[in-house]
Amino acid sequence: MTNGQLSVTFFLQMSLILAVCRTVGWLGRRFFAQPQVVGEMIAGILLGPSLFGLVLPEWQHELFPPESLKMLYVGAQLGVGLFMFLVGMEFRSELFRERARAAAAVSFAGMLVPFLLAALLAPWMMGIPGLFSAKATPFVAFLFLGAAISMTGFPVMARIIHENGLSGTSLGTLTLSAGAVGDAAAWCVLAIVLASFGAGPSAAVEAIAGGALYTVFVLTLGRRLLALLGRTSQHVGKLNHTMLGFLLALLMVCVSITDAIGMHAVFGGFLLGLAMPRGPFARDLHQKLEPIVVVFLLPMFFTYSGLSTRLDVVSTGAFLLVMMVVLAASIFGKGVACWAAARLCGEDNRSALAIGSLMNARGMMELILVNIALQRGVIQQPLFSILVVMAVVTTLMASPLSERFYLQRNRQSEKLQVAPQGE
Repeated sequence: MTNGQLSVTFFLQMSLILAVCRTVGWLGRRFFAQPQVVGEMIAGILLGPSLFGLVLPEWQHELFPPESLKMLYVGAQLGVGLFMFLVGMEFRSELFRERARAAAAVSFAGMLVPFLLAALLAPWMMGIPGLFSAKATPFVAFLFLGAAISMTGFPVMARIIHENGLSGTSLGTLTLSAGAVGDAAAWCVLAIVLASFGAGPSAAVEAIAGGALYTVFVLTLGRRLLALLGRTSQHVGKLNHTMLGFLLALLMVCVSITDAIGMHAVFGGFLLGLAMPRGPFARDLHQKLEPIVVVFLLPMFFTYSGLSTRLDVVSTGAFLLVMMVVLAASIFGKGVACWAAARLCGEDNRSALAIGSLMNARGMMELILVNIALQRGVIQQPLFSILVVMAVVTTLMASPLSERFYLQRNRQSEKLQVAPQGE
């Protein structure tokens, strides 16, 4: 395929991706009260071999030839890194300090119970051909399965929180804090899995030590240097194109560092966003970046993952049973465990149920994790598809359950408070 053919293919891909993602997202909001991001996850699967490739295989292969997927992959990583940068800028660290104890407890429960369940499930699943690689040891299977069940879809959860108006609230900050801590731990576990699988001990050391050093540097010296940029922006009166270009260049460096050390681009973007100065500078930057990131770049990630998902391979009896067991274990191990931890930390039942529902959403991070595992040969296609289904189902549950448990009560409380004034 020539460069000209590749560019034409990419433009056609993007036109279809954007149209399908917006359409499915609108249908999800209109008829099922789901946020746009959930519709985009489903749209990505629909564009893959599970539907488009099943109904029109020649068209699907013509539009998404293997040699074009590298461009789609790069665009997907760019979108995820930029989105997490925006999430970091919205994160209120003062509320995190207030809720640090509860966040740590919720995060710990959301890690402990999934790994206990993984210890029970891994030996059984190792005995079913087609799930794990032949090279995978029981220890690798246990660690990977624990990481997969304990993963929280941090970017997707952030978008659900944002779209439901929970950004900056105590509950939203507690949930984001717990999700951030849990996902960081899950990525450390994945680094150990890759090291045990053949990448060598240096891979785990590099990922964990390098991630810690990067975090300390960005949140100390990096924050002070970025504060100078914020003051310069206030002096000029706006965020000009030169400043925006410098920030984007810096962001590209940060996401490349975390990607290179094995912690993935999402953490590089999120931590840089945390270090950004707040106020008019951050609001101006957010307004400039959000539309192109959310509307144009993120759908590439969902489509890239959907192209690797084959639902037809899990239609057999054994794989279907595994899918149901994994789904049940994931909901219990993450959602129920986080609900119980939130209750023990003093949250009322409705708030704790909302926290458990949001923490149970796997979304984007699960897709990233299973894509890496599939590419590295840790798992095989059926288990990849099973975990994609689990990610979609648990994410589908998050928004309506949090709406039912938390938002409806708050709206009713607001109405009761306003009613006497109108009488």
